[in-house]
Amino acid sequence: MTGPRATAPVDAAVDRLDWAALAAQLDSEGHALLPGWLGADAARALAQRLAAAATARVPLAALGLGRGEALGMDGPLPAPLGAWRAALYQPLAGIANRWNEALGLDGRYPAAPDDRLLGPRRAGPARWPCCLSRLGAGDEVLLHPGPAGDAGLPLRLVVLLSQPGQDFEGGDFVMTEQRPRMQSRPLVLPLRLGDAAIIATDQRPFQGSRGHYRVRMRHAIGRVRRGERIGLALDFPAAP
Repeated sequence: MTGPRATAPVDAAVDRLDWAALAAQLDSEGHALLPGWLGADAARALAQRLAAAATARVPLAALGLGRGEALGMDGPLPAPLGAWRAALYQPLAGIANRWNEALGLDGRYPAAPDDRLLGPRRAGPARWPCCLSRLGAGDEVLLHPGPAGDAGLPLRLVVLLSQPGQDFEGGDFVMTEQRPRMQSRPLVLPLRLGDAAIIATDQRPFQGSRGHYRVRMRHAIGRVRRGERIGLALDFPAAP
């Protein structure tokens, strides 16, 4: 994959993605991997830059989400996150609208993100447009959904900014899928330094023998056994 680490503008790199294949992965699995989204040096530099730009640091325990630290940024997104959000929003909104139609939901997302949803009255952990997670030995993130309703699209970009096996051990990115009248299905995303994934954050349609039905998605980060795991989550503000 050629991601935004290339010399071409971000929107051109995003346009080159195989969106038909990514949409098919999201439909069937609730996630789509973007290996090599960032180069190793760019990923480490971004982790340092975002930590310096953080406007708030909140223990995950205070949010009921496990152990570790969440670093949030209110207001304008630091580079290159604003460019990522602008380039990714339209194709992701198309997927979200198709899902709403399949589920029989009336709401449709607009063609562009609504920055008014990031105003001061919506600041804080539940409304941060992006969040850096820092997990040390013994830390973990519990299963949870992402933003819903007017908080944003039911899709999130996650990026790993440290290297498994070198910077940390453990800390797998885990998702669960709950289908009606079935046991939850676990999914482990094999992320490496600089890899990204688009994930479904709450509900998505699944094509069954009698049409579409609703499945619920949750995500978590397994316990870190050694070192420090740094990850990024980027959301897409929109009101259906």
